[in-house]
Amino acid sequence: MKRNIITLIITLLTAIGATAQITQPIRWTQEAKMTSANEGQLTFSVAIDQGWHLYGFNLPEGGPNPTEIHLDAIPGVEWIGDIVPSRSPITKVDMVFHLKLSWWDSDVQFTQAFRLTGGSSGANLTGTVRYQGCNDSSCIPPTKEAFSVTAGNPKVAASAPVDTVVEEEAIKAVAGSSKPTYSEEGWWAPVSFEAEDPNTNISQASWWYIFIWGFLGGLLALLTPCVWPMIPMTVSFFLKKTQSRAKSIGDALIYGLSIVVIYLVLGLLITMVFGASKLNDLSTNAVFNLAFFALLVVFAISFFGAFDITLPSKWSNAADGRAERTTGLLSIFFMAFTLVLVSFSCTGPIIGTLLVEAASMGDITGPAIGMGAFALALALPFSLFAVFPSWLKEMPRSGGWLNSVKVVLGFLELALSLKFLSVADLAYGWGLLDREVFISLWVVIFALLGFYLLGKIQFSHDSKLEHVSVTRFFLALFSLSFAVYLIPGLWGAPLKGVSAFVPPLYTQDFNLYTGGVFEEFDNYDEGMRYAAENNRPVLIDFSGYGCVNCRKMEGAVFDTDQVSELIKENFVLIKLMVDDKAALAEPRRVEEGGKTIVLETVGDEWSFLQRSKFGANSQPYYIMLNNDGQALSEPVYYDENLTKFVTWLENGLKVYADQN
Repeated sequence: MKRNIITLIITLLTAIGATAQITQPIRWTQEAKMTSANEGQLTFSVAIDQGWHLYGFNLPEGGPNPTEIHLDAIPGVEWIGDIVPSRSPITKVDMVFHLKLSWWDSDVQFTQAFRLTGGSSGANLTGTVRYQGCNDSSCIPPTKEAFSVTAGNPKVAASAPVDTVVEEEAIKAVAGSSKPTYSEEGWWAPVSFEAEDPNTNISQASWWYIFIWGFLGGLLALLTPCVWPMIPMTVSFFLKKTQSRAKSIGDALIYGLSIVVIYLVLGLLITMVFGASKLNDLSTNAVFNLAFFALLVVFAISFFGAFDITLPSKWSNAADGRAERTTGLLSIFFMAFTLVLVSFSCTGPIIGTLLVEAASMGDITGPAIGMGAFALALALPFSLFAVFPSWLKEMPRSGGWLNSVKVVLGFLELALSLKFLSVADLAYGWGLLDREVFISLWVVIFALLGFYLLGKIQFSHDSKLEHVSVTRFFLALFSLSFAVYLIPGLWGAPLKGVSAFVPPLYTQDFNLYTGGVFEEFDNYDEGMRYAAENNRPVLIDFSGYGCVNCRKMEGAVFDTDQVSELIKENFVLIKLMVDDKAALAEPRRVEEGGKTIVLETVGDEWSFLQRSKFGANSQPYYIMLNNDGQALSEPVYYDENLTKFVTWLENGLKVYADQN
């Protein structure tokens, strides 16, 4: 776990220029040569760009990921000895990890001897390489690549060849059957569309979602004890620092802009680490979600007053000292940086929650937009109060109400933490947090929040509540009403208002609600075959367990009588979860982008299908197909407009009828 955390931190330091293109500073090639009639050598040649290094095979715990070469067990092939590098790696103490590490800093070759047995004249040598590389300022994420190399002159390949997208042999119709004839050849074949309307792309909806939540998070951060008292102190400092009001206002504006820049750079660093496909994988990774579930619980306990989460004091002291020793714009920037460090105990949990939510959207721009919105909300008061200093007199004074804000945030963090536990539970099929268990916990959490706001519950560091203000009363009314709203969900009520967060209806053990339930296939080929044999068009729903907008579409569109009946009576619905962690019976090797990649899970296969056939990787993604695998219309993304979705379905049915 320590290794993963440190590796993530160093990987965050990727240069900003790398966002323009995919960085490939380390490139692998393989070659097999026979040295005798039945013996040979498999050589791995690694090209390493100047300034980069490839880590060694054996690294201590807590460091980066070591290089690993996995050789498949192949009938008729015996691997002889160990893999031998062309030269020894450099061994030094790395000042980032504070460990003694080994690496190669220029081109290197690895050689593996093998012997052909059983009279074989050749074989296909297969396996995978996994590696990570860094330079002085950045790292590439751990990368896994498959290889397949021919040795000798095999009469029959000793291992299965790389799969093609289209199956070579179609299942033939039973002789004498009255079922319609169809061809499976086009089921995996790519389809093309006209230029898509940018307004339909899910990413734009996600951007607004993250921007709004980021801005709201910044406003909440303002109301914490670490930030609120800083507003009048900082603004007064700028106003008294110079006799020129115009200059003091300018300094305050630069101060606010510096806050935005600091948080935005942090968001950009997060953005550069993750690509769209990696984010989808991380958003449903068990370790990732369980770690953030635990992290949010810890944040909640901190907000309840058990302890404070603070950065090392020497960091803030160093930043504060640098601000005093410098002048001009640089001094103002370090003042803003000091605020960021000092306020971390209050803003850290909010930032952490925001970044996790932005990353799980599966869009690489999410963290940058979220952090920019957060910083904008946080910086606005410092600039506005400098321009209108008379407003300072109207500011509520610091007091016990600031601590109450922290406690309320603690309850919200606790409720949100269950979402991450639920995502891991769904993706891996553990069955620990079914829908009614999740809803029960939320009912209790929001009921307790309501009682806290009414003064019925107090924590050790709370001020004595003499009376309930109007604001607290209405907040308590909202929280208790929300808890009551959730209760029918225990018996299967759809709860459309929170459908994006609670587990889906099929996890409900006791369900009195019958709407929104579809007979659907979770296997593409099986669903296509059933549709062809029954003369029905196909509706494919590319979804994900960690996809918030997928749950919104299910609640707002699919769970309506109009759409539900239209699909049940006319379509074969195939729902493919691109983050399903169930292992395939056998891993598949496929060609994509000039490389051989390995599909190991069910989700890998459906994600590859979406990318290779439709050229898309965002969810939700809806597409209608005929029985030959051709599209009946343009795809549809996240859009809760019920009328548009119904019209789209009806147009697809008309096209299918015309083709038949």
